[in-house]
Amino acid sequence: MSIQQGDDMDAEIVAINVTPLVDVVLVLLIIFMVTASFIIKETVEVDLPKAANAGETVQGLISIVIDNEGKFFLDGTEVNEAALKQHVRDSVLKDKESRAIVSADQALSYGRVMHVIDLIKGEGIAKFALNIQKEASAVSE
Repeated sequence: MSIQQGDDMDAEIVAINVTPLVDVVLVLLIIFMVTASFIIKETVEVDLPKAANAGETVQGLISIVIDNEGKFFLDGTEVNEAALKQHVRDSVLKDKESRAIVSADQALSYGRVMHVIDLIKGEGIAKFALNIQKEASAVSE
């Protein structure tokens, strides 16, 4: 047995082996890709009205969708008006600063949309947003 002495023991490491890092990142990417398909929620197709100057959508706790037939949806699940009111009431009891995002089909009458807004305001939500789809042809200067 001989003990090496010399400059080999005092040499600094000047390179980092990134192979294990790349392996871990690729495994995480594969896991994400496989599980992402299970996370997708049910969606309701709604033809949103378009606006040239759309702002950022406020992220709220309650997402209300009204389709072209006037049906209500909460998180992709169809509910009636009484269930919608109860859900809004429960959300306000949990958090006084609850917000709502209303997405309504543009073929729906103005009165129907105002009825839903009046309903959520009557249950205690003061802050809400109307969801729109930004026009693709709008050019910012």
